[in-house]
Amino acid sequence: MFVINGMKQAHLPASDRAIQFGDGCFTTARIMAGQVCLLDAHLQRLQAACEKLFIAFTQWQELQREMVEQAQGVERGVLKVIISRGSGGRGYSAADCLHPVRILSVSAYPAHYDRWRTEGISLELSPIRLGRNPQLAGIKHLNRLEQVLIRTHLEQTTADEALVLDSDGFITECCAANLFWRRGSDVFTPRMDQAGVNGLMRQFCLQQLAHSGFHVVEVNAREAALTGVDELVVCNALMPVVPVRQYGSQRLLSRELYSFLAPLCEQTR
Repeated sequence: MFVINGMKQAHLPASDRAIQFGDGCFTTARIMAGQVCLLDAHLQRLQAACEKLFIAFTQWQELQREMVEQAQGVERGVLKVIISRGSGGRGYSAADCLHPVRILSVSAYPAHYDRWRTEGISLELSPIRLGRNPQLAGIKHLNRLEQVLIRTHLEQTTADEALVLDSDGFITECCAANLFWRRGSDVFTPRMDQAGVNGLMRQFCLQQLAHSGFHVVEVNAREAALTGVDELVVCNALMPVVPVRQYGSQRLLSRELYSFLAPLCEQTR
């Protein structure tokens, strides 16, 4: 069941701009023992996205209360929060959109993440590329057709996740996760200023690595940069961090970076 503007219902008007144009933003949070993990960070992400998309959403206290309420009694699950610009305006104009809509839903926790953390995952290069757009880069807006295409292609392969490049050929992210790779004590992750989603777990990992024995760098790198790496890990707010056991024909056995990050990421409650 969905909670829309504080009421249990499952219907939006066809005029809502989330339907018409994908005009809004969202976040997906992990629920553990009745609590929303990284609650403040998820709210800050939505606030930043609304500012960037010029959505005049003001009901932050109500939204926070609803997020907490939806998590209560849930031992393990997923909370999704969508903010739509709402209905109004003619064509693309948002001039008369005065009432943004908040939508919350809870679903089961993906069981395969437990297996992924133990066994690691396989990664393959996706032929679908992400468009570069600095205005939208980093935020989790509702225009996810690129990810739909990436996932659709991925499901035709035997891989668990996809390595995704942007339209200029730079490593950007995975279908539903961010990416780190390691050479010795040097850790690299793609820049997020032109394409992709600057995930909350990515941000958390960067904070932890900044005070570690690893040297972390955000880079613009081609796919060839992954040849011969010691380790690859992927992360998102739900996983929260997973090792890569194979990229294409390249086997990856080391878990030094994963072993450092995994226990820290599990503490994000």
